[in-house]
Amino acid sequence: MPTLYTLVAPCFFGTESTLHFEIKRLGAQNIKVTDGRIAFQGGADLIAAANLNLRTAERVLVQLASYKATTFDELFDGCYHIAWEELLPADAAFPVKGSSLSSQLSSVPACQSIIKKAIVKRLMAGHRTSTLPETGNVYKVRFALRKNEVEIYLDTSGDGLHKRGYRRNATLAPIKETLAAAIADLGRVRRDSLVQDPFCGSGTLVIEAAQKALNLAPGLRRRFAAEHFDFVSAEVWAEQRQKALAEVRRDAAFEGVGYDIDPAAVALANANAKLAGVGDRCRFEVADVKDFHPAQNATVLTNPPYGERLGDSAEAASLARTLGQVWQRNPAQGLYAITADADFEQHFGKKAARRRKIYNGMIPCQLYMYYDQPKAKR
Repeated sequence: MPTLYTLVAPCFFGTESTLHFEIKRLGAQNIKVTDGRIAFQGGADLIAAANLNLRTAERVLVQLASYKATTFDELFDGCYHIAWEELLPADAAFPVKGSSLSSQLSSVPACQSIIKKAIVKRLMAGHRTSTLPETGNVYKVRFALRKNEVEIYLDTSGDGLHKRGYRRNATLAPIKETLAAAIADLGRVRRDSLVQDPFCGSGTLVIEAAQKALNLAPGLRRRFAAEHFDFVSAEVWAEQRQKALAEVRRDAAFEGVGYDIDPAAVALANANAKLAGVGDRCRFEVADVKDFHPAQNATVLTNPPYGERLGDSAEAASLARTLGQVWQRNPAQGLYAITADADFEQHFGKKAARRRKIYNGMIPCQLYMYYDQPKAKR
């Protein structure tokens, strides 16, 4: 019987429902949703499928243990009980990284040292060796201490899943790809959607919407840490990549258009779209927001400049006001604007039909949703 792994996928606060739907589509078992993360179970094939296909997860972790620890002895013992020798070869490199919050064991460096020591002792015993050269493949170990509860993980992703492999450079304070994908989902982007963005920056919102519409797996252009793990075979990865490629919908009628006043941003957005494999579905042009004319059948997804991207709250308010005036003249199918500006509705000139609180990293934001017709359920 195949080994069943407990996996955990962290996500932005406020995007859990989108990630839950994605994980459910992959056929995961025992899905459990909590704030900022989703736990689920599956075989080695699901480790590969989750990394390749999840648009809104930050990474995919294998949970190896969960236990209480208020002393370093308890921390050591719980970690030592994990069968590390079944997961890590004798030459594996295994850096340890973690965090501690509201716990008696508050020193992260001390916890790192204890966990590393426990792994070393277990590997030496399990592999019957007195040396661990750490010259082989990297197996990143992560831990989290919360209210004296310890969770030990193995990171299967490596670089965060927001690193799709297409955005080599970015404009100032860009929106993360994973958050952009969640906004595309909340905006009900479909295979025949027209998506527009008057503040496109490096093009992330339009590109993520295009990949969603074409069902183009976000991980096809990158590699993952678990591709070097002995317990996730190369055959499993090859099979899941082929499956993802077979599910791409090249017949989708999606079109994406982005505008920005900065010519350098527009050039970057066009280059990013090509690297993302959606250059034939997206185009980006130089234009001022005051000249923006949203199409009647368009879904507008946008991240209006604010804070770090602008530095001037008065100018940000002016841009939001201009966007509101454009919308009043040419109301499209829907507009979804994410911003940390708490007064956005006042500046925009209209109360949103719906709002959703979403954290952009540690920054509390709101996704303001404007549309005339009630949105159909998924």
